[in-house]
Amino acid sequence: MRPKTTCTILTPCFNLAILLILRTSLSMCEAKTLALPLKSQVIPSGYLPRPPNKLRFNHNVSLTISITVGTPPQNVSMVIDTGSELSWLHCNNTNTNRLIPDPFFNPNSSSTYSPISCSSSTCTTRTRDFPIPASCDSNNLCHATLSYADASSSEGNLASDTLGFGSSVNPGVIFGCMNSSYTTNSESDSNTTGLMGMNLGSLSLVSQLKTPKFSYCISGSDFSGILLLGESNFSWGGSLNYTSLVQISTPLPYFDRSAYTVRFKGIKVSDKLLNISGNLFVPDHTGAGQTMFDLGTQFTFLLGPVYNALREEFLNQTNGTLRVLDDPNFAFQIAMDLCYRVPMNRSELPELPSVSLVFEGAEMRVSGDQLLYRVPGSVRGNDSVYCFTFGNSDLLGVEAFIIGHHQQQNMWMEFDLVQHRVGLAHAQCDLVGQKLLGLG
Repeated sequence: MRPKTTCTILTPCFNLAILLILRTSLSMCEAKTLALPLKSQVIPSGYLPRPPNKLRFNHNVSLTISITVGTPPQNVSMVIDTGSELSWLHCNNTNTNRLIPDPFFNPNSSSTYSPISCSSSTCTTRTRDFPIPASCDSNNLCHATLSYADASSSEGNLASDTLGFGSSVNPGVIFGCMNSSYTTNSESDSNTTGLMGMNLGSLSLVSQLKTPKFSYCISGSDFSGILLLGESNFSWGGSLNYTSLVQISTPLPYFDRSAYTVRFKGIKVSDKLLNISGNLFVPDHTGAGQTMFDLGTQFTFLLGPVYNALREEFLNQTNGTLRVLDDPNFAFQIAMDLCYRVPMNRSELPELPSVSLVFEGAEMRVSGDQLLYRVPGSVRGNDSVYCFTFGNSDLLGVEAFIIGHHQQQNMWMEFDLVQHRVGLAHAQCDLVGQKLLGLG
């Protein structure tokens, strides 16, 4: 277990075209200093499969962290995902290179690696929220199969081993050691070893390490930011507005009880509150319609009737300033169908109306370049194609509101797992990072 006197500073960077190795970041928490290098990476579609309630994209920029696993330590790189529970690694027993992060973890090379028995309480009770229940394999080990909506799958055994974050050593962390996978996409030339689950499930990393809270702040200007694991008792020049996490005890077919779910109240375009029935924001008797924050999803997706109201108002308020892409067959990432033509010789976008997501007790304002995303490689004459960064989740077959990390730029986001709430505050994240890291 990680010592209570330790907190961890992580420094993410987002880039759509290349893999950037970030500088090591240092921070002091109760006289304990840890250093962790991070990367951002475009994850090829189909390489890292996602649970059925997750979204899949062709251009998903994911935050990755390089840590160590095992004894002696092996360097691995993992995607951080607040929308998933089980952390897992691609495993094989032949890799011996531990000098750099490698796409495989070798359990045979770790003296502290321990597979989980199928009769253990970990296998029989703590896997209760898995989409497919855990089973016994021929060696009486706990076998997990992760099957996904796009026909991708990954399977292997649950195990435990030591995870290292900088100088922090955490023995006995449970994860999936996956030795078999199937994908419908051949683009799998990534150096990412696996996924780090950080939701509220009992087997997530934050649950296992009993992390009281974590926070992050993603810059919208220089693509830098910070992610803090642990208490954040420092002065960064802002105050948080809190919205309570929604917790239910009864299992519902379309409600993810492990997600960071909040109460969605409405949407503003500029200062105009859209005339949307409050019933559309409330989950129904099946659990469909929950609202969740997800660091593992890039953009934000809204249920059809809400998305259509936002789309119509944004169109009205940009009429005359933006040229709509007149192509009914074009939709970016299936669900983002409001797109525009912007001259390639234009140095910046015109002034855009802001979009504010209103939650119970807190508000998230999205403005400027966050509202339009340039579609890579898409050109019409002398124009680039930009799409509205909100999409229609109905077109993806997802019965939920998903608040992705693109809309969370320049927001200080605090996830308080003790008081069951999420704190939000608008911040200039590049300056906050400099202040927190003592760089400016």
